[in-house]
Amino acid sequence: MLVQDDADIAVLQAGSGAEAMEIINAHDDLDVVVLDLRLPDMSGLQALAEFVKIRPELPVIILSSSEDPHDAREAFAHGALGYVPKSSSRYALLSAIKLVLNGDLYVPTLMLDAGAEARAATLSQQGEGGMFLTHRQIEVLRLVSIGRPNKTIASELGLSEKTVKAHITAIFKVLKVVNRTQAAAAGRKAGLI
Repeated sequence: MLVQDDADIAVLQAGSGAEAMEIINAHDDLDVVVLDLRLPDMSGLQALAEFVKIRPELPVIILSSSEDPHDAREAFAHGALGYVPKSSSRYALLSAIKLVLNGDLYVPTLMLDAGAEARAATLSQQGEGGMFLTHRQIEVLRLVSIGRPNKTIASELGLSEKTVKAHITAIFKVLKVVNRTQAAAAGRKAGLI
């Protein structure tokens, strides 16, 4: 768990779900929680559900040894705003924290297709921590998936057409697709839209 005090960052550690609950209750200045799915006294999903119930405004990122897309989807369904496999580079966790603190989601590449294990291994080998879709990109993808043209997407989201095109290019790169139809299909398959 991180507590930000001006320019300094303090890291508070807990060895169990119960200890983490004590820290959350004792510190109202927490900025983000980084939570493991495997805890000695409860499942990480149980802890996540408790955190969301007690402090719904406190963003939680799951850091897990699991690279199973099902686990990532479960974490998001329980209220996580990010999911980072432990095999990812340290930059992936830093990117996730920055995105979540800015109100976006950190969606790992492993959630994006059935070949998740191969992609996660490639991601780990390449050390690329920036393979994710932001909350805004997911909004753009949702509108793309229902057939909205760029001009309409720009109008609905209050963006320029140039920005929408940049988001779509980034979406294509992350999803490893070449057109809007493929992007929509990949987004649906990953449970993003």
